[in-house]
Amino acid sequence: MAKNLALKSARAARDLSQQQLADIVGVTRQTVNAIEKGDYNPSVKLCISICRTLGKTLNDLFWEDEQ
Repeated sequence: MAKNLALKSARAARDLSQQQLADIVGVTRQTVNAIEKGDYNPSVKLCISICRTLGKTLNDLFWEDEQ
């Protein structure tokens, strides 16, 4: 699994720390860190919660480009 730089970038653009995002979506900071590092594949429910928080779509943050 590749690093999720789109998530990291979107989080930073909202000026949120990993801890702040984790608190909003109801997970640990370690979970957010693992998602960004590509070490954890989150549930669709968690993906949607993260997207709503960051104002992004699933395509923006979690679907890989097939090009």
